[in-house]
Formats: sequence, C-alpha cells, structure tokens
Amino acid sequence: MANSSTLHSKGAGTGAEEVPSVPRSLAAPRKVALVTGITGQDGSYLTELLLSKGYEVHGLMRRSSNFNTQRLEHIYHDPHATPSAQRPPMRLHYADLSDSSSLRRALDLVLPDEVYNLAAQSHVAVSYEIPDYTADVVATGALRLLEAVRLSAKPMRYYQAGSSEMFGSTPPPQSETTPFHPRSPYAAAKVAAHWYTVNYREAYGLFACNGVLFNHESPRRGENFVTRKITRAVGRIKVGLQTKVFLGNLSAGRDWGFAGDYVEAMWLMLQQDKPADYVVATEECHTVEEFLQAAFGYAGLDWKDHVVIDKKYFRPAEVDSLQGDASKSRKELGWKPKVGFQQLVEMMVDNDIELAKQEKVLVDAGYRDPKQQA
Repeated sequence: MANSSTLHSKGAGTGAEEVPSVPRSLAAPRKVALVTGITGQDGSYLTELLLSKGYEVHGLMRRSSNFNTQRLEHIYHDPHATPSAQRPPMRLHYADLSDSSSLRRALDLVLPDEVYNLAAQSHVAVSYEIPDYTADVVATGALRLLEAVRLSAKPMRYYQAGSSEMFGSTPPPQSETTPFHPRSPYAAAKVAAHWYTVNYREAYGLFACNGVLFNHESPRRGENFVTRKITRAVGRIKVGLQTKVFLGNLSAGRDWGFAGDYVEAMWLMLQQDKPADYVVATEECHTVEEFLQAAFGYAGLDWKDHVVIDKKYFRPAEVDSLQGDASKSRKELGWKPKVGFQQLVEMMVDNDIELAKQEKVLVDAGYRDPKQQA
C-alpha cells in the first residue's frame, strides 16, 4: 500500500507520481471534501459537482497495477502538460477502506470539512462470490472511516452511501421508515454500515447522514451492471460487433434514476442544520424487460431477437421490486430528479453506440478482436 499521506497525480506517461501538497495557508479559503470511491461513477459526478461549487476535492483510491481513473480524465489536469493553465483543486491519495491507518493519515493530511464514503464492492452478484471481502470493505470499512472521523481533531460532516438493496424483499414503496430485509451479502453489509452511521451519530454526536439511494445509472456505469450491459450490447449489435446478450431475471423491477442527479442529494444532506437519513429515488419502477424495450427500441432493434436468458445470472435470493418514496428528500432537501427514465436510457444508448463505432474502427483495422459479450 502506498503512503496515503502523499498526494498523487498522473505524470506524463508514468502513471501516479508524487507531488508536493499546497500549503493550506497559501490557498484561497474554500471548503474541503474527501471522497472515497472517487474513481467510480458516483465519485466522478460528485467531484464535478463539488468543483463547480468551489470545493477543494481530495479522493482516495486503491493501488492498482492498471489505471482506474478513466472517469476523472476530463477533470484531471496534468501540471507538466500546460504549466500556464489553472490546475483544478483536485488531488488523489492512495488509501483503502481495509486499512484504517491509511484512512487516518488521509484525514489528518487533508482535514476535510465533508467526508463522502462512496467506496464499496458494489456488485450484488459478485458479493455472493466474495462475501468476506464485501463485508470487510462495505461494512467494516465504513466503521473504520467513521472511527477515523470521530478521532479527528477537526469536526467533519460525514455521508454514508446506502443502497435500496437493503430493503430486499420488503414490499414497495420503500421509505426511511421501511424495515430492511437484505437479500445478499452486499445488502447485508450496507445495512451494517447504515446502522454504524446511525450509532456514531447518536453516540458521539457526529454530523453523519445515510443516503439510501435507489438504482442510479449513467454512461459511466460499470459494464457488468445490467443497465450498462444492455446499452453496451445495443451499441455493439447496432454496428455489427455482437449478436446476442445474455441476461438473467427480466421481471425484476427497479427504480432507476440518473447518477448525476443523485450526487446533488448527497451534497444537500451535508448542508442541512441537522443530520438525518434520506431516501433518494425517482418513485417510478421499471422492469429489466422495460429497460430492454426502451434501449433496443430507441436504436431501432427488437430485443427479443438478441436476448438469451442464462440461469447463471439469476441471484440465489432475488429482489423482486424496489420503488422509493422520496417525499422526505423533496420536502427537506428540496431535491427532485431532473432526468426521466426514457431520457436516461437514450443518454446511455447514444453514448454506447458512439463507443461501439470507435471500437469497430479498431476491429476493422485489425487492432482488436470482436468479443461476444458474455
């Protein structure tokens, strides 16, 4: 594990390299945020939002042999490339939710006003394959970070990313008062993180909020999540790189919104006078089959010609229907979604058709082999 007390930036062709931190006394007064999971979908959108509001943003990222900062490329500015350009106030640190010492060092160095815990092993199906790791990072990782926040000399506001998966088999609509009934190791770990956050708020007076976010997607969604798997397949099928896509339960219903909208709700929670927990959702439920119809139909394709049901994609314990009741968020935060279901689907399909066209250029030139999506 690299030393998290050192700031990192991506140098010219060499990946992460050490750069000196800017003395806080010389920097313009601004709020400082620390974001775990900054390289993920939500982390990148949240970083954009915070930078637009004048924050200095520090992100924690795990050490990897491969670059995993693609979602931040449009934000990051290489100081070696154009020295005259203003450098965005964003820095990356190596740390890990499984390593409490790295978390404490990062907090001591950055001294943030706000901490957003977005990092997780967030794939439900994968959590059945690696349950120990999922619990360690998602549940105990949140506890480690909460304890680091509690022990910090500076008061900090803390946001914990929850999930609608925590409701599991509890019938919809689901609100802040709906009982949890998790149906996967991931969901159970998120429930533990939720209650750790409540406990630290009540026991130690931390300004700590849980955001119970229902499914939120975007063109930056990981390609092994069902929505992005579908839109990637639409793009590849449209340009002739693929013929079939293999899926599981098409009758599962989810409340899908746009990730770019949802990060605003995260920020709003930490701007309130008192900490609380909030459900964030569109309050609409659509099945996977409806998503298929919208995505394939938008591209002029019939999903029934291309979808194959594979039982390996069915969960050991299914979650049939998730639909949020976000009335508290509307009333207290003044938040509501801006992007509707059809607009979200079209946004993702447009992105992935363009991506498939770029991929086809490489395939046609012999630089890449077309691979069937599994």
